[in-house]
Amino acid sequence: MLRMFLFVMIGGAIGLMAGGFAGLLLGAAAGYGIGHVMTRVLLPRGIGVIRAQFLDSTFAVMGALCKADGVVSRDEIRVAEQFFGRLGLSREQRQSAQEAFNRGKEVGFDLAAEVERLRAAVRGNPALLQLFLQVQLSAIAADGVLHEAEHRMLLRVARLLGLSEIDLQRLEATLRSAAGGGGGQAAGGADRLDDAYATLGVEPSASDAEIKKAYRRMMSKHHPDKLAARGMPESMRSVAEERTHEIRKAYDLIRAGRGNRKAA
Repeated sequence: MLRMFLFVMIGGAIGLMAGGFAGLLLGAAAGYGIGHVMTRVLLPRGIGVIRAQFLDSTFAVMGALCKADGVVSRDEIRVAEQFFGRLGLSREQRQSAQEAFNRGKEVGFDLAAEVERLRAAVRGNPALLQLFLQVQLSAIAADGVLHEAEHRMLLRVARLLGLSEIDLQRLEATLRSAAGGGGGQAAGGADRLDDAYATLGVEPSASDAEIKKAYRRMMSKHHPDKLAARGMPESMRSVAEERTHEIRKAYDLIRAGRGNRKAA
């Protein structure tokens, strides 16, 4: 609605300067027409293209990662199929995902070109690229075994995305935290606390204010609604929600460890 109003206002202003009151009316009408095409046709279509490319690249790269150690095991195929179900893909989307997964397994699959298509589609948005990497890490770690070859390729994918090894380490810390469950400062609590700091991207020496700032920045950056507006497929919402849940859990764990039990 706001975009439409702006198009009408801009069109009307141009018309007024060019042709007085009659120009105002014609300009406003032209602005409305342009706004309708932009907001109802071109912009949604652009988001649709981003979402389609995101899904296609997700499963193509997933296929390549599963093949990284030379063979795609039945467990890895099962995990991929479970991922199809977890994302709530329609029958058509599931078929496209399966085709993309098989394409990624093929000899000669161009991993760099595939990642570059994704980067171009999402315009290099860091939060979307981190979500993509999170999906890949979750998928290949779901069978409980992360082969060295898979990890090397995952790091290569991160670098092709324009992300760093530290970005990957933060995601790995988040995944470990999610697998660790509750327990506060029980056995292994020190490791969980280290993972919590890594999840927020801060050092244990950071002040309370710095930690709160990092937490709020991370929550804003990875908010599912913001990612959806930038082209995240709706089927990925649950994955994005998991990330924000783990960010919140990491913050709570750090505050509990510091004795800051009051809600911020």
